[in-house]
Amino acid sequence: MGCGKKEDIHGTSSCVCEVVRAIKDIQDNAEDTCECETNCFSEPLGALVSPKKRNKADTRVFVLSTADGSPFHAFYTGSDCNCVSIFFRVEDVFDNCCAVLRVLAPIGKDGDTLDIVGHKGIDLSKICELEGFVRTSSCITVDLKCFCAVQCIADVDLNICD
Repeated sequence: MGCGKKEDIHGTSSCVCEVVRAIKDIQDNAEDTCECETNCFSEPLGALVSPKKRNKADTRVFVLSTADGSPFHAFYTGSDCNCVSIFFRVEDVFDNCCAVLRVLAPIGKDGDTLDIVGHKGIDLSKICELEGFVRTSSCITVDLKCFCAVQCIADVDLNICD
């Protein structure tokens, strides 16, 4: 059921798990057909960039929300900032609702890594300065049943397969 609650007796997985599993399938099966809506289930990959004009994309960027509604965050190794991000790419989904997520570094309008940490934790006002994303080498394994919401942000090309 998610949000800190155990699965029901029928083993039903959480909607967050199903959405992340769908994102993984869309990333794995990127193709050049169909018109798309702008939600996490939109196909093909690239639809969230612009539904009318698709760009090449290999990643659907998303954020996860915890039970209290705050964005889940993870650390990554990298530049000279605080190296914390709320943006992820799904790499694998396994054992019903576990996932390996790649942490994506947010990039600001100046082209530098966007430091989203403020005096009281994650400073969501800094997200307004977001211009793009860069893949990191940092991955985290999570139980998707522990999250209450998933929001897809954009489809981007991070040269994952290069």
